Amino acid sequence: MKDEAKKEALKALRESRKATIDSVREVVKETRALRKKLSDALRQQPKTVPELALETGIPSHYVLWHLTSMKKYGKVGEGDQSGDYFQYVLLKE
Repeated sequence: MKDEAKKEALKALRESRKATIDSVREVVKETRALRKKLSDALRQQPKTVPELALETGIPSHYVLWHLTSMKKYGKVGEGDQSGDYFQYVLLKE
């Protein structure tokens, strides 16, 4: 009987947090899509933040935020400098 009570409690907890879980799931999905766009754009050649923003249609402050995160996890790196901006290169998939 104790196991049944635990199962019911977990089921109730999942139901009460369904909206939060769904919204987080949507944010993760959007983040993956944006990072895939950036990775696809960088496959061709190194690019600066403004170039990536123009090519992908993602606002430059989001591009920089995602590139910083991708850099932290070894997905992209800074290459040569082009004017005032660094070019970002795709390191691995």
